[in-house]
Amino acid sequence: MAKTILIAAGGTGGHLFPGIAVADELRRRDPETRVVFVGTPRGLESRIVAKAGYQLVLLPVLPLNGVGFLRLLQGLLALPWGLLRAAALVLRMRPAAVLGIGGYAGGPVVLMAASLGVRTVILEPNATPGFTNRVLRPFARACACSYEEARREFGVKGVLTGNPVRGGFARLEAKPHIPPFSLLVFGGSQGSRVLNRALIEALPRLPAPDRLQIVHQTGEAMRDEVAMAYASANRPAEVLAFLDDMETRLAAADLVVSRSGATTCAELTVAGKAAGLVPFARAADDHQRSNARALETAGAARMVEEKDLSGARLAAVIAETLDPVRLASMEQAAQRLARPDAAARVADLVEGKTS
Repeated sequence: MAKTILIAAGGTGGHLFPGIAVADELRRRDPETRVVFVGTPRGLESRIVAKAGYQLVLLPVLPLNGVGFLRLLQGLLALPWGLLRAAALVLRMRPAAVLGIGGYAGGPVVLMAASLGVRTVILEPNATPGFTNRVLRPFARACACSYEEARREFGVKGVLTGNPVRGGFARLEAKPHIPPFSLLVFGGSQGSRVLNRALIEALPRLPAPDRLQIVHQTGEAMRDEVAMAYASANRPAEVLAFLDDMETRLAAADLVVSRSGATTCAELTVAGKAAGLVPFARAADDHQRSNARALETAGAARMVEEKDLSGARLAAVIAETLDPVRLASMEQAAQRLARPDAAARVADLVEGKTS
């Protein structure tokens, strides 16, 4: 009889995409393995999991961390019913193991599975453990960590695995750094108003178009506004609402300017790319700043906090970094952080092959 693995992940891509990467690895090892995702109706999972080829079960769970009083009260009131539904799901599916990837979507499932004697593993994709994983730490058999900083927080249960990414990022060829350089700017699927506006403000201070070509992913809401700003500045650029070919775009980039979510940082290190990182200041548990700091400390990135961000500051970081020797050094540092076999390492923990 085929075994079942539950993956409790959802809300944001940073929680969801590593889960899909592990699911792909588990199914590659044994096509008969049944992988079922557990999430909530509020997150990206409703749109992404089915497209990836997996079943999705939704639970009535609401966030408890980083929300106002009213939403906290709503979350607490919904919690008992969410726990009951999670317990019923575990009893019905009888999984061989449960993998939780942080975020409020995973808490009840991991907790109930552990209470029922099911092997539970949690994955912490950020340098600073999030609220849910801190709560679940006593109940998990093992804690897969993307950063050494997080591994230390989990003590003897912590295992340094890296953050799983999908696709062929690890197979990208090194790009020779010859002008015109290519700058890739993106702020996630929704884009980033802060990054968009800072880059527009930076345009007059950036190297000329014959020295620097720009690809800018803006998000749907600001695409036309940003494109008009480039036109007004008489600056050629490829301005896109979304990027659905990230591997190709990273392969062509000399330098990346982006937020510092867990999936972005994992892709940057596996692809071996130099980056200027602007952490999202209101990210839960300030995890994006911790991620950016970890890459900066290793020499793989430059960090500019939102409070210090301006067009002049961003232009200075870009200009200082666009040096072939410096870019190569940062790429080597990124590759030293990379763990392209992270999905396999996490899958081993899920299957109980390593403790």
